[in-house]
Amino acid sequence: MRTFNWGIIGLGRIAHKFAENLALLSNARLYGVASRSETKAQEFATQFGAAHACGSYEELLKLPDLDAVYIATPHSEHHANTLLCLRAGVPVLCEKAFALNTQQAAEMIATAREQKVFLMEAFWTRFFPAVKEALKIVQSGELGEVKHIVADFGFKAPYDPEGRLYNPKLAGGSLLDIGVYPLFISKLLLGNPTEVKAVATFAPTGVDTNCAMSLAYANGATASLFSTVVALTDTACRIYGTEGSLRLNGRFHAPDGVTVYHDGEEPRVIDCEKKGYGYYYEAEHVQECLEQGLLESPLLPLDFSLELMQLLDQIREQIGLRYPGES
Repeated sequence: MRTFNWGIIGLGRIAHKFAENLALLSNARLYGVASRSETKAQEFATQFGAAHACGSYEELLKLPDLDAVYIATPHSEHHANTLLCLRAGVPVLCEKAFALNTQQAAEMIATAREQKVFLMEAFWTRFFPAVKEALKIVQSGELGEVKHIVADFGFKAPYDPEGRLYNPKLAGGSLLDIGVYPLFISKLLLGNPTEVKAVATFAPTGVDTNCAMSLAYANGATASLFSTVVALTDTACRIYGTEGSLRLNGRFHAPDGVTVYHDGEEPRVIDCEKKGYGYYYEAEHVQECLEQGLLESPLLPLDFSLELMQLLDQIREQIGLRYPGES
């Protein structure tokens, strides 16, 4: 069995979780890690047993036998970091939100296709067994026609103007960080909306703290979506159909099962596997794609990520959120 050598760029909290879950894959190993701080890279490499600690991203990409890089830097850096890897011929798994805006995402995708190098957005939710089960149930028609989706994601973050969540230079705000999850699940189940309405409230730094979104679809369905970094919410998702409804169990972006409801019947709970935090599944999928010589994922194609980015841009246009350097 081939063992895949992984690199990580950006060594924050999510990178720690990814590295921990990567160890659950029998045919993967953390090969090299990179940070602007060599000390931080060495500490991370020691903690997770990586063979190489690099004080620059360029140094990481020069390592022999590097099979894939996971990019876990702030949203504002995804575009530059991804292009650096792709131009070095190294496959990329890039954290969501995929980029700052559609223009950046389009360039990332065009470069991947020109260079013939694998690229995928690290939208881990797509690969959870519970999400696959929910999709199967919806597509089977058991719920009838889906008419409405409700999804929220919220937590309370201390206000730090220089921190990732509140700093416009790092593309902060609730929408790009966690609002993208409700948008993702609605797009996965209902496709692209025909109408979008959004309102938001803002931090003193100018990034959104709350974002509420209402979407309508050509088939007559609607969605009510919400994100916030100033209050703890249920982080739940409920899908309502003409013949029943479905709830993703646990926090919906990392679910451990589903519950199906039909009028007059006891709810049916379906427990699903959840290994570690769940980053295991996206890493496993990337390796399967690379093993097959694919340049993008059939489950999360690049066009899906581009359309999701276009939707984020549309919402930012409505709420009046611009990041430094954007026209």
